Amino acid sequence: MGPALDGVTVLDLTSYLAGPYGCALLGDQGADVIKVEAPAGDTMRGYPSTLKGENRAFLGANRNKRSIRLDLKSALGHDAFLRMVARADVVVHNFRPGVAESLGIDYAALRAAREDVVYCSLTGYGESGPMRRHPGYDQMLQCFTGMALAQGLTTAAPQILRGSIVDLFASSLIAQGVLAAVLHRFRTGEGQHVEVSLLRSAIALQAGRFIWSETEPQDVEREPDSSKFSGAVPTKEGHLYFQAGTAKFWAALCEAIGLPELATDPRYDSLVKRAAHGATLMPKIKQALLARTAVEWEEVMGGQVPVVALRDIGEMFEHPQVLAEGLVTEHDHPEVGRYRTMTTAVKMGAGDVMTTRAPLAGEHTDEILGRFDFTAEEIEELRRADAAT
Repeated sequence: MGPALDGVTVLDLTSYLAGPYGCALLGDQGADVIKVEAPAGDTMRGYPSTLKGENRAFLGANRNKRSIRLDLKSALGHDAFLRMVARADVVVHNFRPGVAESLGIDYAALRAAREDVVYCSLTGYGESGPMRRHPGYDQMLQCFTGMALAQGLTTAAPQILRGSIVDLFASSLIAQGVLAAVLHRFRTGEGQHVEVSLLRSAIALQAGRFIWSETEPQDVEREPDSSKFSGAVPTKEGHLYFQAGTAKFWAALCEAIGLPELATDPRYDSLVKRAAHGATLMPKIKQALLARTAVEWEEVMGGQVPVVALRDIGEMFEHPQVLAEGLVTEHDHPEVGRYRTMTTAVKMGAGDVMTTRAPLAGEHTDEILGRFDFTAEEIEELRRADAAT
């Protein structure tokens, strides 16, 4: 058996992070992902980076793709793209509402090229409503949807999560939505328009908070402060994160840190009680944890209590658990040199994909056009007109 999406062709018009990584997830499962870049290339390539030669986030979000630079604003480039659409399965873009129409690549236009095309659009705030044309970025949606305020409950100031969590969750929704649409087409022969937005992603990330009962005020506190009885605490060296929600875990924690009497104290015999007495319990636990390093506590309690030593992402490249899962691979890059990165986000028993590095802008233009049966003369005409580079 080959990879799950073997034979599925995806035209990836997206830039920045959410759209590109969503398409990379499809590439993980064997889709032929063609990154269609504007003449200037993906905007993310030009963002500041601590990596010399290429943007670090770009490399991470664009594995398993080939790149062509195509000017969709030119007649020749636009016609070439429609010719590609006629033989592709999926088109993904992250233009603001109205831009695809102005370029002549909206859903109606692409259906004329291929009636059963799966068309996925990613926007900031959605394709309807008063904010539909507003630019939307990860941090903006964190602020707009309450995430920044919620993260700042213990710091008395809003906190924006680093790591582009809204973008990356949107990537997952892109992959999920496209896969569902491809399955729907397989069953019915019909394509459809899949809509993903950062707004939907940010709300979906807060499914446990996005509940409002008629019996409570709108600004009700929607979750308990978990820091009252859990969190990352200092040890002899480094920090240790622990949770002890169940009676079994609580008893094992108390035994391991040398305070077994806490496990039998009726004042602390439920998670609710332990959270309520956090101001009393946490100092005792923190003091006990100073006896060993975070890594030592992890070794002592691992498998018995939910604990983990805090680590830097750099340590993941050589951690035995990460290596055992086959999460690390290496690539040679013309600008960056040899670098290590992840393999695939989902492991499937049948037909694992051999990952490829992120492409240079327009690295595969001739190869891709040839794959869509453009002749050498047609390719040269596109290049002379700067419609393809």
